Amino acid sequence: FAVAVLLGLASAQPADDLVTSLPQMEDFPYGVYSGYIDLPEPSKKIHYLFLESQDTPASDPVIVWYNGGPGCSSMLAFLQENGPWKFPDGETTPIKNEQSWNKEANVLYIEHPAGVGYSYCNSDNGDNCTFDDDNQAEDNLKTIKGWYDKFPSYKTNDLYISGESYAGIYVPYLLNQIHTYNQGSPSFQIPLKGMMVGNGVTNWKYDTIPSYIEMSFWHSLLDTETYDKMNELGCDYSGLEFDEEPSDECMDLVNKFGDDIDGVNVYDIFGKCWSDPSQETVSLPNQLGIT
Repeated sequence: FAVAVLLGLASAQPADDLVTSLPQMEDFPYGVYSGYIDLPEPSKKIHYLFLESQDTPASDPVIVWYNGGPGCSSMLAFLQENGPWKFPDGETTPIKNEQSWNKEANVLYIEHPAGVGYSYCNSDNGDNCTFDDDNQAEDNLKTIKGWYDKFPSYKTNDLYISGESYAGIYVPYLLNQIHTYNQGSPSFQIPLKGMMVGNGVTNWKYDTIPSYIEMSFWHSLLDTETYDKMNELGCDYSGLEFDEEPSDECMDLVNKFGDDIDGVNVYDIFGKCWSDPSQETVSLPNQLGIT
Protein backbone atom coordinates (compact mmCIF):
# COMPACT_ATOMS: atom_id res chain seq x y z
CA PHE A 1 0.00 0.00 0.00
CA ALA A 2 2.81 2.43 0.91
CA VAL A 3 4.51 1.79 -2.42
CA ALA A 4 1.23 2.48 -4.22
CA VAL A 5 0.80 5.77 -2.38
CA LEU A 6 4.34 6.88 -3.24
CA LEU A 7 3.87 5.94 -6.88
CA GLY A 8 0.62 7.87 -6.92
CA LEU A 9 2.34 10.92 -5.49
CA ALA A 10 5.19 10.70 -7.97
CA SER A 11 2.83 10.44 -10.93
CA ALA A 12 1.02 13.61 -9.80
CA GLN A 13 4.17 15.75 -9.68
CA PRO A 14 5.62 17.75 -12.60
CA ALA A 15 8.25 15.45 -14.10
CA ASP A 16 10.07 18.30 -15.84
CA ASP A 17 10.79 19.92 -12.47
CA LEU A 18 12.27 16.79 -10.86
CA VAL A 19 15.81 17.27 -9.49
CA THR A 20 17.80 14.04 -9.28
CA SER A 21 21.07 15.45 -7.91
CA LEU A 22 22.96 18.61 -7.05
CA PRO A 23 26.73 19.23 -7.09
CA GLN A 24 28.52 17.80 -4.03
CA MET A 25 25.26 16.32 -2.74
CA GLU A 26 24.29 12.66 -2.87
CA ASP A 27 21.28 11.53 -4.87
CA PHE A 28 18.09 12.36 -3.02
CA PRO A 29 16.09 9.42 -1.61
CA TYR A 30 13.00 11.65 -1.62
CA GLY A 31 11.38 13.88 -4.20
CA VAL A 32 13.07 17.22 -4.94
CA TYR A 33 11.45 19.60 -7.43
CA SER A 34 12.57 22.98 -8.72
CA GLY A 35 10.88 25.14 -11.30
CA TYR A 36 8.69 28.13 -11.98
CA ILE A 37 5.16 29.12 -11.10
CA ASP A 38 3.59 31.39 -13.68
CA LEU A 39 1.65 34.41 -12.45
CA PRO A 40 -1.13 35.98 -14.55
CA GLU A 41 1.22 38.77 -15.65
CA PRO A 42 3.14 37.21 -18.58
CA SER A 43 6.68 38.02 -17.46
CA LYS A 44 6.32 37.19 -13.75
CA LYS A 45 7.85 33.82 -12.95
CA ILE A 46 8.26 32.68 -9.34
CA HIS A 47 10.98 30.15 -8.60
CA TYR A 48 10.22 27.40 -6.11
CA LEU A 49 12.11 24.48 -4.61
CA PHE A 50 10.04 21.68 -3.08
CA LEU A 51 11.35 18.91 -0.83
CA GLU A 52 9.10 15.97 -0.16
CA SER A 53 9.11 14.66 3.39
CA GLN A 54 11.58 11.93 4.26
CA ASP A 55 8.86 10.37 6.42
CA THR A 56 5.30 10.21 5.05
CA PRO A 57 4.88 12.80 2.30
CA ALA A 58 1.30 11.80 1.51
CA SER A 59 0.09 12.87 4.96
CA ASP A 60 2.82 15.08 6.43
CA PRO A 61 2.15 18.84 6.49
CA VAL A 62 3.42 21.27 3.87
CA ILE A 63 5.57 24.09 5.27
CA VAL A 64 6.15 27.12 3.05
CA TRP A 65 9.33 29.06 3.80
CA TYR A 66 10.26 32.68 3.02
CA ASN A 67 13.52 34.44 3.75
CA GLY A 68 13.24 38.12 4.56
CA GLY A 69 14.98 41.22 3.31
CA PRO A 70 12.84 42.22 1.65
CA GLY A 71 14.71 40.79 -1.29
CA CYS A 72 16.56 37.82 0.24
CA SER A 73 16.56 34.48 -1.55
CA SER A 74 14.95 31.51 0.19
CA MET A 75 17.80 29.41 -1.18
CA LEU A 76 19.76 30.75 1.80
CA ALA A 77 17.55 28.72 4.13
CA PHE A 78 17.70 25.68 1.86
CA LEU A 79 21.51 25.68 1.81
CA GLN A 80 22.31 26.96 5.28
CA GLU A 81 19.39 26.82 7.70
CA ASN A 82 16.64 24.18 7.53
CA GLY A 83 17.34 22.21 4.35
CA PRO A 84 18.82 18.70 4.10
CA TRP A 85 22.34 20.06 3.51
CA LYS A 86 24.33 22.91 5.00
CA PHE A 87 27.77 24.45 4.73
CA PRO A 88 29.86 24.49 7.93
CA ASP A 89 31.41 27.86 8.74
CA GLY A 90 34.39 28.54 6.51
CA GLU A 91 33.86 25.40 4.43
CA THR A 92 32.95 24.97 0.76
CA THR A 93 31.69 21.37 0.96
CA PRO A 94 28.17 20.74 2.28
CA ILE A 95 27.31 18.19 4.95
CA LYS A 96 24.00 16.59 5.83
CA ASN A 97 21.78 18.59 8.15
CA GLU A 98 20.35 16.27 10.77
CA GLN A 99 17.78 18.93 11.72
CA SER A 100 16.38 19.29 8.22
CA TRP A 101 12.71 20.21 8.31
CA ASN A 102 11.86 17.74 5.58
CA LYS A 103 12.58 14.88 7.96
CA GLU A 104 9.03 15.39 9.23
CA ALA A 105 7.36 17.68 6.68
CA ASN A 106 7.13 18.60 3.02
CA VAL A 107 8.98 21.91 2.64
CA LEU A 108 8.32 24.48 -0.08
CA TYR A 109 10.89 27.26 -0.55
CA ILE A 110 9.58 30.25 -2.52
CA GLU A 111 11.72 33.10 -3.86
CA HIS A 112 9.41 36.06 -3.48
CA PRO A 113 8.52 38.56 -4.81
CA ALA A 114 9.30 38.39 -8.53
CA GLY A 115 12.86 39.60 -9.06
CA VAL A 116 14.29 37.86 -5.99
CA GLY A 117 16.76 35.05 -6.56
CA TYR A 118 15.82 33.00 -9.62
CA SER A 119 12.35 34.58 -9.77
CA TYR A 120 12.04 37.29 -12.38
CA CYS A 121 9.82 40.04 -13.70
CA ASN A 122 10.16 42.13 -16.86
CA SER A 123 8.70 45.61 -16.56
CA ASP A 124 9.37 46.18 -20.27
CA ASN A 125 6.27 44.07 -20.91
CA GLY A 126 4.16 46.45 -18.87
CA ASP A 127 4.08 44.19 -15.80
CA ASN A 128 4.30 45.82 -12.40
CA CYS A 129 7.69 44.89 -10.95
CA THR A 130 7.51 47.38 -8.08
CA PHE A 131 6.13 45.95 -4.87
CA ASP A 132 4.68 47.08 -1.57
CA ASP A 133 3.36 44.99 1.31
CA ASP A 134 -0.10 44.74 -0.24
CA ASN A 135 0.58 43.82 -3.85
CA GLN A 136 3.36 41.38 -2.92
CA ALA A 137 0.81 39.52 -0.77
CA GLU A 138 -1.62 39.39 -3.68
CA ASP A 139 1.10 37.87 -5.88
CA ASN A 140 1.99 35.49 -3.07
CA LEU A 141 -1.53 34.09 -2.95
CA LYS A 142 -1.41 33.58 -6.72
CA THR A 143 1.88 31.74 -6.24
CA ILE A 144 0.43 29.40 -3.62
CA LYS A 145 -2.58 28.63 -5.82
CA GLY A 146 -0.27 28.08 -8.80
CA TRP A 147 1.83 25.65 -6.78
CA TYR A 148 -1.25 23.62 -5.89
CA ASP A 149 -2.05 23.42 -9.60
CA LYS A 150 1.36 21.80 -10.09
CA PHE A 151 1.09 19.58 -7.00
CA PRO A 152 -2.62 18.73 -6.61
CA SER A 153 -1.90 15.67 -4.47
CA TYR A 154 -1.02 17.99 -1.56
CA LYS A 155 -4.33 19.86 -1.54
CA THR A 156 -5.48 18.05 1.60
CA ASN A 157 -2.22 18.22 3.60
CA ASP A 158 -2.12 20.71 6.46
CA LEU A 159 -0.41 23.94 5.39
CA TYR A 160 1.87 26.12 7.52
CA ILE A 161 3.40 29.41 6.36
CA SER A 162 6.82 30.24 7.82
CA GLY A 163 9.85 32.47 7.49
CA GLU A 164 12.26 34.84 9.16
CA SER A 165 13.08 38.54 9.27
CA TYR A 166 10.84 40.42 6.80
CA ALA A 167 8.67 37.31 6.70
CA GLY A 168 7.22 38.95 9.80
CA ILE A 169 5.41 41.02 7.16
CA TYR A 170 5.19 38.46 4.35
CA VAL A 171 3.59 35.74 6.47
CA PRO A 172 0.68 37.54 8.17
CA TYR A 173 -0.10 39.44 4.97
CA LEU A 174 -0.27 36.14 3.09
CA LEU A 175 -2.39 34.57 5.82
CA ASN A 176 -4.85 37.42 5.47
CA GLN A 177 -4.98 36.84 1.71
CA ILE A 178 -5.58 33.11 2.20
CA HIS A 179 -8.27 33.73 4.83
CA THR A 180 -10.09 36.20 2.58
CA TYR A 181 -9.83 33.78 -0.34
CA ASN A 182 -11.21 30.87 1.71
CA GLN A 183 -14.04 33.07 3.02
CA GLY A 184 -15.20 33.38 -0.57
CA SER A 185 -16.08 29.66 -0.48
CA PRO A 186 -14.11 28.55 -3.53
CA SER A 187 -14.32 24.92 -4.59
CA PHE A 188 -10.77 24.46 -3.27
CA GLN A 189 -10.16 25.65 0.29
CA ILE A 190 -6.47 26.22 1.03
CA PRO A 191 -5.85 23.97 4.10
CA LEU A 192 -4.15 26.64 6.22
CA LYS A 193 -3.40 25.53 9.78
CA GLY A 194 -0.89 28.01 11.17
CA MET A 195 2.20 30.19 10.86
CA MET A 196 5.77 30.29 12.17
CA VAL A 197 8.04 33.35 12.16
CA GLY A 198 11.54 33.60 13.60
CA ASN A 199 13.10 36.99 14.43
CA GLY A 200 10.30 38.62 12.51
CA VAL A 201 10.07 42.27 11.51
CA THR A 202 6.65 43.55 12.51
CA ASN A 203 7.34 47.27 12.21
CA TRP A 204 10.32 48.34 10.12
CA LYS A 205 10.79 51.54 12.11
CA TYR A 206 11.24 49.84 15.46
CA ASP A 207 12.45 46.32 14.74
CA THR A 208 15.62 47.28 12.89
CA ILE A 209 18.20 49.87 13.99
CA PRO A 210 16.58 50.87 17.33
CA SER A 211 16.28 47.25 18.48
CA TYR A 212 19.77 46.42 17.18
CA ILE A 213 21.21 49.24 19.29
CA GLU A 214 19.51 47.88 22.41
CA MET A 215 20.58 44.32 21.69
CA SER A 216 24.15 45.40 21.00
CA PHE A 217 24.45 47.36 24.24
CA TRP A 218 23.16 44.52 26.40
CA HIS A 219 25.51 42.09 24.64
CA SER A 220 28.60 44.27 25.11
CA LEU A 221 28.92 45.34 21.48
CA LEU A 222 28.08 49.00 22.15
CA ASP A 223 30.05 50.93 24.75
CA THR A 224 28.26 52.57 27.66
CA GLU A 225 29.46 56.09 26.85
CA THR A 226 28.00 56.00 23.32
CA TYR A 227 24.77 54.36 24.49
CA ASP A 228 24.25 56.89 27.29
CA LYS A 229 24.96 59.78 24.93
CA MET A 230 22.35 58.47 22.47
CA ASN A 231 19.77 58.42 25.26
CA GLU A 232 20.83 61.79 26.66
CA LEU A 233 20.33 63.41 23.24
CA GLY A 234 17.07 61.54 22.67
CA CYS A 235 18.36 60.12 19.40
CA ASP A 236 15.49 58.66 17.40
CA TYR A 237 16.71 56.24 14.75
CA SER A 238 13.30 54.78 13.91
CA GLY A 239 13.12 56.66 10.61
CA LEU A 240 16.72 56.17 9.55
CA GLU A 241 15.83 53.54 6.95
CA PHE A 242 13.37 56.04 5.46
CA ASP A 243 15.88 58.90 5.08
CA GLU A 244 14.53 60.57 8.21
CA GLU A 245 17.86 61.40 9.83
CA PRO A 246 18.19 62.68 13.40
CA SER A 247 20.64 65.43 14.38
CA ASP A 248 24.22 65.46 13.12
CA GLU A 249 25.46 64.53 16.60
CA CYS A 250 23.13 61.54 16.71
CA MET A 251 24.30 60.51 13.25
CA ASP A 252 27.93 60.69 14.38
CA LEU A 253 27.09 58.34 17.25
CA VAL A 254 25.28 55.76 15.12
CA ASN A 255 28.06 55.89 12.51
CA LYS A 256 30.62 55.23 15.26
CA PHE A 257 28.47 52.33 16.41
CA GLY A 258 28.46 50.97 12.86
CA ASP A 259 32.25 51.17 12.67
CA ASP A 260 32.64 49.44 16.04
CA ILE A 261 30.54 46.42 15.03
CA ASP A 262 32.04 46.08 11.57
CA GLY A 263 32.80 42.40 11.03
CA VAL A 264 30.21 41.12 13.51
CA ASN A 265 28.06 38.28 12.25
CA VAL A 266 24.57 39.62 12.95
CA TYR A 267 23.15 36.08 12.98
CA ASP A 268 25.69 34.83 15.52
CA ILE A 269 27.29 37.73 17.36
CA PHE A 270 29.53 35.48 19.46
CA GLY A 271 30.78 33.51 16.48
CA LYS A 272 33.25 34.12 13.71
CA CYS A 273 32.32 36.16 10.67
CA TRP A 274 33.64 34.41 7.57
CA SER A 275 33.78 37.00 4.81
CA ASP A 276 34.94 34.55 2.15
CA PRO A 277 34.94 30.73 2.56
CA SER A 278 37.94 30.48 0.22
CA GLN A 279 40.08 32.55 2.57
CA GLU A 280 41.20 31.66 6.06
CA THR A 281 40.48 35.09 7.48
CA VAL A 282 37.83 35.84 10.06
CA SER A 283 36.54 38.79 12.00
CA LEU A 284 35.81 38.64 15.71
CA PRO A 285 33.51 41.11 17.47
CA ASN A 286 34.97 43.69 19.78
CA GLN A 287 33.49 43.59 23.27
CA LEU A 288 32.93 47.25 24.05
CA GLY A 289 30.28 47.48 26.74
CA ILE A 290 29.48 45.79 30.02
CA THR A 291 31.38 42.65 30.91
